[in-house]
Amino acid sequence: MDQGGSAPVFAATAESDDGHLRVTVTGEVDMATADTMVQTALREPAERITLDLRAVTFFDSAAIHAVVRLGQRFPGALAVLPSRQVARVLEIAGLGDQEWLRPT
Repeated sequence: MDQGGSAPVFAATAESDDGHLRVTVTGEVDMATADTMVQTALREPAERITLDLRAVTFFDSAAIHAVVRLGQRFPGALAVLPSRQVARVLEIAGLGDQEWLRPT
């Protein structure tokens, strides 16, 4: 049944500045979109990556796996800025104390 609302839109964009890549993600990160988020983060070489998830509205196990993969690929160089929903999911998954997680 259509309730007149539009479907959440996923987007992942990247901006690079002097070795720092900022990936901004909006919408739902799930099995269908998590790999796109990772590929956006890997698109260009970077010394540091900020993964801005503050506009993410849904975050599932595929998304968790994607962020963990990025954390392993960029140890000490990844910062994740979570939305309230993302922070809650990561906390439930036992990842609330990861060095890459930056509370907002």
